[in-house]
Parts: sequence; C-alpha cells; structure tokens
Amino acid sequence: MGRIVIIGPPGAGKGTQAKLLSALAGVPHISTGDMLREAIAAGTKLGQQAQKLMDRGQLVPDDVMIGIVDQRLQAPDATGGFILDGFPRTVAQAEALDKMLARRGVPLTVALRFVVPEEDLVVRLTGRRVCRSCGAMFHVLDGGPARAGRCDRCGGALYQRADDEESTIRHRMEVFEKQTAPLREYYERAGILREVDGFGTRDEVFARVKAAAA
Repeated sequence: MGRIVIIGPPGAGKGTQAKLLSALAGVPHISTGDMLREAIAAGTKLGQQAQKLMDRGQLVPDDVMIGIVDQRLQAPDATGGFILDGFPRTVAQAEALDKMLARRGVPLTVALRFVVPEEDLVVRLTGRRVCRSCGAMFHVLDGGPARAGRCDRCGGALYQRADDEESTIRHRMEVFEKQTAPLREYYERAGILREVDGFGTRDEVFARVKAAAA
C-alpha cells in the first residue's frame, strides 16, 4: 500500500476507514483534523485561530496545514508509509505534498476519493455527539449513548460540535466542492485516483477501500 491520501466531503467516513487501513497496512493514520483539535484543546495560538475558522465551516490556511503535515511526515513512524486523512484539501496543498515527498524520494502511492450523497452526509453529521471530557463520539441514529446526553465511557456531557450543525454542514459542503473537488482532476492527471463508494456498512466500505488501495 505505502503512501495514501484519503479525500472526500465531511462525514464521508474517511477517519473510520483510515484507521482500519492503518491497522491493516501497519503505517500511521495521520489526521490533520485530530492534530488541529489537539491544538484547540491545548489553547495554542494555532488552535484558537483554527477554532474560529472551523466553527464557521472554513478551511485552515494552506501554509499552516502544510507546515503541520511536513513536520509530522518527518517522524520516524512515517518513513515506511502513511495514511493521510484530511490533507490535502486544495491543489496547492497537493502540490506541496508532492514536493515534500519528492525531497524524500518517495512518491504518493494512491489517492482514495470517497463518494457519498450529500443528504446522507447531512444526516450522518447532524446526528453526531461528542463527549466534552474524553472526546468519545456517538450517533443518535446508531443506538446512541445508553443515557441520553451522557458518555458511555466516562459519564461526561455530550454536545453537538458547532461544525456539525446543519447550516454549517451545508456551508462546509459548498466549501468542499469549491476548494477540494479540483483534487479529483489533479490526481486523475497523476494517474493515482481511485474512487470509493462510501455508502453502506463500515465493513462493506472497507472491502472497497482495500480493493482500491491494493
């Protein structure tokens, strides 16, 4: 498998599938979303800036994301490959990633693009709830927590992230189509794009992911 990027709209299941693929391939799952949320939780300057942008459904500037990813890819565990989730989101980021890898003499192996109907994405995202204490995630249409509004793991309060409200989600879809969709053409030209139907159960989608990444 090697060096893989996973792209697709918010709620497409990229994180879930990236973790499964990471475990299968034995390479790190690098989520820019997780790295940003860690910065937000820590209250760093980057975190504060990112929080304002994410709450409005906007993307973090390219130069900031490129710097974060470049530093992460230099870590020893990424030398044998990686699964990049949430980056690149723009053609400029994709070009920067190619340059990073060219310096290391290791090209990108494949770009997996998840395709899911927009209305399904809205249902998925508006139903998500997150624990304020431990960060565990639940979905109101998938059994939900045992106690309404409380985390099954630690008992902490659950909340809906601002970027999971429907109005914000619709805006995020628009931003995605405008700024991220051109990646499809970029990776098609490079001959490494593989599209994955993201509709179905986790295992059904993972079977398609494995076939596309092979």
